[in-house]
Amino acid sequence: MKDKIKLLQGDEAVVEGAIAAGARFFAGYPITPASEIAEGLAEKLPIYGGKFIQMEDELASMACVIGASLSGLKSITATSGPGFSLKQENLGLGMMIEVPCVVVNVQRVGPSTGLPTSPSQGDVMQAKWGTHGDHPVIALAPSSVKETYELTVNAFNFAERFRTPVILLLDEIVGHMREKVVLPDEEDIEIWNRKKPEVGPENFNPYEETDGLVPPMPNYGEGYRYHTTGLFHDRTGFPRGTNEDAKNLMDRLMAKIEGNMDIISLYEEDIRDDDEIIVLAYGSTMRSAINAINQAREAGIKAGWIKLKTIWPFPVDYIKEVGRRAKALIIPELNRGQIIKEVRENVFGNAEVHGINKYDGTLIKPEEILNMIQEVK
Repeated sequence: MKDKIKLLQGDEAVVEGAIAAGARFFAGYPITPASEIAEGLAEKLPIYGGKFIQMEDELASMACVIGASLSGLKSITATSGPGFSLKQENLGLGMMIEVPCVVVNVQRVGPSTGLPTSPSQGDVMQAKWGTHGDHPVIALAPSSVKETYELTVNAFNFAERFRTPVILLLDEIVGHMREKVVLPDEEDIEIWNRKKPEVGPENFNPYEETDGLVPPMPNYGEGYRYHTTGLFHDRTGFPRGTNEDAKNLMDRLMAKIEGNMDIISLYEEDIRDDDEIIVLAYGSTMRSAINAINQAREAGIKAGWIKLKTIWPFPVDYIKEVGRRAKALIIPELNRGQIIKEVRENVFGNAEVHGINKYDGTLIKPEEILNMIQEVK
């Protein structure tokens, strides 16, 4: 167990989690503050029989990851804001053709080049709506190095289980801070792999609707006829240009995610029965939130916290319930207010909702959250 105790950066924890989850392919392009992920996987993947490719740009990186996944490799790419923008077209393709892969975005201040070395949570809505059209999305946000490792494994498991790209949203603070992490033994890690066809090639349709709404997925080159297209398609994978095909496919893509909220929606809470003020946060901001709540409780204030680990899909039913029993919710974010819009929509007419926002590359400190708690109590 001694060799399982490591001092890791958040970016390094992504590398460890990816390897543990079975990742064997990375394509990407260096960018601050995510470059350590590429550097780590360039070193580690060959040891495990995997492949690392530095591509010419982020568009090609995302395309390469999709191709590697279709050929059977668990695949990952990592970037920051400007690169995440460039990945969006092929990310949408991955969602349409249902390709399991993990896309890491270590957020920095934007738009454009912004402040490359400063923390942000400004890409939250981009993670949901970055590519055009309606589409399913799973996005996870760790608040510590240990959670980064765990949620990287979760990201691969969700990708494989539900046949979809999964976004891992770190911020620069989590990506670059170092913490002691005790890594679990391999046999203690739950690993999901994509479902394989149970029929022969002659009876196979690549987008056959199954009970779980997730079609089985052979690897390219295994003898199955497997057509992929960004166009709306039927169960054969070929487009017919019909409105019925479009609606049926979109309904299934959304249902396979929305119908599994009990599995996908990850959060923690520390809310006592009489707590009136709830701080809801995610990512590095959660650390300040917990510190502020501890101080508030020492002062006799009835306050609790919610940590969102799954940002998308948003836990609508859970937040509605919290809003019915709380007096006020406080949402600290390193942006001008993104998740707060989801909270307000779902607690409308019940609890008050207050935001604390910074978008200048500095942290939200515990005392700033504590001051807001004292104002609304």
